[in-house]
Amino acid sequence: MKPWNLLTLEDKKYLLIGEGKNQSYKINPMLEVLEILKWEKAALEKDFPEDGGACVKLGDKQIAVFNFTSKGEWYATDNRCPHKKQMVLSRGIIGDKGGEPKVACPFHKRQFSLESGECLDDADCGAIKTYPIRVEDGVVYIAES
Repeated sequence: MKPWNLLTLEDKKYLLIGEGKNQSYKINPMLEVLEILKWEKAALEKDFPEDGGACVKLGDKQIAVFNFTSKGEWYATDNRCPHKKQMVLSRGIIGDKGGEPKVACPFHKRQFSLESGECLDDADCGAIKTYPIRVEDGVVYIAES
């Protein structure tokens, strides 16, 4: 693959810059800053419970990783619940609210979207950060976005 490709979708031009080892590039409109994702190995796929979560530490961050087996999806968020500022979300209960995948804090039952991070119960509760995640050859990778 050459170092770049020009892609046209719905009459908009995008610059696609390929992949390197453990990093990939998002497609963004031309003339805007390209966002480079650096993927870090988090753990092995088998280390995470089915339809549940576990915490991994990447650098100085605690990240909750959810293996939503029944939907065939993976999600990664902050492990810290903004309500009481406790590192507990990886032990929360996952499910969906109106089709939106969510995690409920195990202590306070506040529900957060696993896709956007927004609090689904109370706008004043605050949001959690979400992270890009992928699983490849039995290894779970997380990127800082």
